[in-house]
Amino acid sequence: MNSMMSGGLAVVIGDTGGIGAALSQALTQSGVFARVIGYSRASDPDIDLLDEHTIIRAAKAAAAVDLELRLVFNATGFLHGSGFRPEKTLAAITPEHMAHAFAVNAMGPALVMKHFLPLLAKDGKAVFATLSARVGSIGDNALGGWYSYRASKAALNQFVHSAAIELTRKSPDAICVALHPGTVETSLSSGFAKKGLTVRKPQDTAALLLDVLDRLTPAESGGFFDYQGAALPW
Repeated sequence: MNSMMSGGLAVVIGDTGGIGAALSQALTQSGVFARVIGYSRASDPDIDLLDEHTIIRAAKAAAAVDLELRLVFNATGFLHGSGFRPEKTLAAITPEHMAHAFAVNAMGPALVMKHFLPLLAKDGKAVFATLSARVGSIGDNALGGWYSYRASKAALNQFVHSAAIELTRKSPDAICVALHPGTVETSLSSGFAKKGLTVRKPQDTAALLLDVLDRLTPAESGGFFDYQGAALPW
């Protein structure tokens, strides 16, 4: 993270997940930040994307730290679990599945942006990044299926793009982006990796994602990028 001013605060939301934990470790080991805070449902204070009050409480705790907030990385996401699996056909979609996917993948991160973006340092490079997914790209969708996941990630991308426009008016040096991490050895992608597809370890993915953030400039705020820094279609 050579492009980031040293001595600031970094926040990782969802740091008990595979990618989140790897990000927290990499950021701590980088020595760039004076402090790295990880939030999850197990942290103190805890954070639950389905409960705005916990997001407010976590944001207030971060604001109380006497350091400039330089990086917020939302590493949360939902693909399957709680009895839900990606839908292959329209006949498989349910209101319950769609509501949960949108709550975790779109509304939750939007609320995180609502309460954390105003806390980013006003001068010098500051970054908000959130995990999205290439399957959320409408332009890149040639297979269909995975309705709730695709649609909720597409909604997330729109939230990021709109928030970036607002952020630029107040903090011209700040960056707000959505990132596709590729396929990673985590519980989220377990059982869904296609044959022949490269599956990376969380530590390798974290290094790639942080390298992308290191290379991004304010001119690219509001964008959607993969783990190599390539811009993805909406």
